[in-house]
Amino acid sequence: MTYVVTDGCIRCKYTDCVEVCPVDCFYAGENMLVINPDECIDCGVCEAECPAEAILPDADPRAEEWLALNRDYSEQWPNMTRKIDAPPDADSFKGEADKFKKYFSPNPHS
Repeated sequence: MTYVVTDGCIRCKYTDCVEVCPVDCFYAGENMLVINPDECIDCGVCEAECPAEAILPDADPRAEEWLALNRDYSEQWPNMTRKIDAPPDADSFKGEADKFKKYFSPNPHS
């Protein structure tokens, strides 16, 4: 089992999860984070820390469509090992549905 980040993270990009991850398996895109499923040790501490509730265990049926995206982009984006400030408008995107089609950026964190 592993954990995955879903589109709930897009445009929110809170990094509370990064701060608690004991194996630094988060990778940062321009407007979301992903988890490298091969590095995740399935501890689950990140799930509880996500204010956007965007992290799910891969056993959750809603996580299936996000596993490949997490794997692919964790190989392209830079590793994030410390908490940074969320975007100033993050709270206004929290809970919005279908954010992937509207806002996803394949660009890495800069």
